[in-house]
Amino acid sequence: MNTLMPDDSAHPIDPVIRAEIMRKLTAVEAEHDVRVLYACESGSRGWGFASPDSDYDVRFIFVRPVREYLRITPMRDVIEEVPGPVFDVNGWDLRKALQLLAKGNATLIEWLSSPVVYRQDDSFVQRLREAAAAVYQPIRSFHHYAAMGRGNFREYLQGEQVRAKKYLYVLRPLLAAKWVLQRDDAPPMAFEHLVQALVTDAAVRRDIDELLVVKRRSGEQEWLPARPVLNAYLEQLMAELAEAQPAIGQPDMRALDELLAETVLSSR
Repeated sequence: MNTLMPDDSAHPIDPVIRAEIMRKLTAVEAEHDVRVLYACESGSRGWGFASPDSDYDVRFIFVRPVREYLRITPMRDVIEEVPGPVFDVNGWDLRKALQLLAKGNATLIEWLSSPVVYRQDDSFVQRLREAAAAVYQPIRSFHHYAAMGRGNFREYLQGEQVRAKKYLYVLRPLLAAKWVLQRDDAPPMAFEHLVQALVTDAAVRRDIDELLVVKRRSGEQEWLPARPVLNAYLEQLMAELAEAQPAIGQPDMRALDELLAETVLSSR
């Protein structure tokens, strides 16, 4: 097994925190008799706008020994630690992950583009990325992000004072939906990649840059006055997305079956 574990000097997470996360992943393997194939950061640290008090959202994919996939009663397909103030660690069984990928689940595709990777089986992850590309369904990804952005806008951005992070929670999915319309590949997890590629208005960019500064230096509960320029941009973007329709692809699911069978059969 070729497993990538970047050295501390190259890794974006503090070495002490990273060592604790690696310890937790090793403990999961021992307690549940599984092998972690891929582990990354999701949430604000994966998106690139963590606050000083943001927790660590560690997400992973695991495989069980082959005999567990031959049971009449299947084993539970998720492993979840009780979330604490610092760490939120949970993962999906390989079969569950591939089933969700077949349904067009955008979350797993985001994990694969996370800028913060804790552990990965190189060969498996390469094949998983290839399979994800083969079954990518733009229309489902588009509707997932567009609905999330609209819902967050209605819920969080209607007052004169709003929490800084809520603007980012609206911007990120709406820009991801716009990416789906304009690109052939899935949107990246890193928020600034979306901004750099899709936001051309200088005033909007300034507002976003200021929001990122506030979010990164302040706590999760930081409030600020509503941004009229940004609100107008978001309303225009939602209107554009409401009139749009992404391409309907023809995914080939065989790659998922092959990856499941080969990975499970090679497990201990």
